[in-house]
Amino acid sequence: MTDQAFVTLATNDSYAKGAMVLGQSLRRHKTSKKLAALIGPQVSEPCQSVLRRIFDEVRLVDVLDSGDTAHLALLKRPELGVTFTKLHCWTLTHYSKCVFMDADTLVLSNIDELFDREELSAAPDPGWPDCFNSGVFVFRPSVETHDKLLQYCTEHGSFDGGDQGVLNGFFSDWATADISKHLPFIYNLSSIAIYTYLPAFKHYGGNAKVVHFLGKTKPWSYGLDAQTKGIFGSAHPSFLLDWWALYSTSVVPMLQEQYGDQPFHSECTLEAMEETLASVAAAVHLSPPAQPQPSSEERKQKWEQGQADYMGTDSFDNIKKKLDTFLK
Repeated sequence: MTDQAFVTLATNDSYAKGAMVLGQSLRRHKTSKKLAALIGPQVSEPCQSVLRRIFDEVRLVDVLDSGDTAHLALLKRPELGVTFTKLHCWTLTHYSKCVFMDADTLVLSNIDELFDREELSAAPDPGWPDCFNSGVFVFRPSVETHDKLLQYCTEHGSFDGGDQGVLNGFFSDWATADISKHLPFIYNLSSIAIYTYLPAFKHYGGNAKVVHFLGKTKPWSYGLDAQTKGIFGSAHPSFLLDWWALYSTSVVPMLQEQYGDQPFHSECTLEAMEETLASVAAAVHLSPPAQPQPSSEERKQKWEQGQADYMGTDSFDNIKKKLDTFLK
């Protein structure tokens, strides 16, 4: 339907790359919906041009900032303040219904069925399941709702300093009012949370429709290990390689066309990533940079903050080995 759209947000060139890949993943899986991107003034003209080739609508919006440094400090994510800009999506009133998707999500199959849901439908957050994760949600654009959200921000702020705290506060009955507004986790599968319940991921992961690269390190900022040809980072390797395959084949050529002879910043070169993709059939290695081992107290604090090292010290295999030593 032409009056329904997938909507995303990019406030700078890095997130614009994520939006490009998201848009291409929706196109690849033959969505019948419109694609709309909200962008901030910091997005460069070349990136804007590429976005216009992928999206049906690209709209420049003002960047809102919560300014809530205290709560954002708890998340250790001060950059999340600008995610308040996401609230602009309710002003897209020429659409009757929309699905918002963060620029760090990747669509793995057609998800047009989400438009059968009502506002506010979202998947539970892996860190606190009685809250929804605001990376993917169904909503109905409305000037009235937008004004009420801004009023809520003024009066109550955000309990986490970002848009997720605002939206969970505003749509406070999500956890208890209507189970049909609870999207299955496969529509917003965290690329790192899978390691907290590995058996469930092995059982259900093949049904994933959307992967969400939560955390500070995004796919576009990962690097390659020159010796092992592995990928730095903690995201699931197959999802990360899916992202890079789409980026290198369908986004990089458009960026190169826009920049011409001028170099544009890409942490991994196309040639290096293609070489890695070619070697995936043989083996995939995760190669995080060497880090000093944290103390027991530091590890405890990271667990309490939801920042366990699931690919390293706190991996499923290491935890199992530790438990086996106590059970012998």
